[in-house]
Amino acid sequence: MEPQKQRHSTFLIQYHFVWCPRRRRKVLKGAIAKRLRELIWEAAKVIECEVISVAIELDHVHLFITGTPTLAPYQIIHRIKGRTAHYLRREFPELMKMPSMWTSSYWVSTAGNVSAETIRKYIEAQGTRD
Repeated sequence: MEPQKQRHSTFLIQYHFVWCPRRRRKVLKGAIAKRLRELIWEAAKVIECEVISVAIELDHVHLFITGTPTLAPYQIIHRIKGRTAHYLRREFPELMKMPSMWTSSYWVSTAGNVSAETIRKYIEAQGTRD
């Protein structure tokens, strides 16, 4: 993946998110899973992020997405979960039986083209050359 550019910055920010439906219910199947995938892509576009990959299991979602320096990870996942919950619960009345669509928690990690070890070595080497 190529770095993205804005007026005063060049960046490559990638996040791996995992989240679950409330009470880890196995509701992400069939038409619900298909619509969720569409909604994730739409939500990412609205917040100017790009989906790299999505995997929807019966009871959890994996999302690999690019970010921007202007959005914190919690803002990205909050907007995606909020938008998808709103539309899924409106379109699939059976989801209204749940107290909420998603748990409030999620897992996130970062990814990049260089390892943490490479960055550490680069920083430690600064100022040591003559």
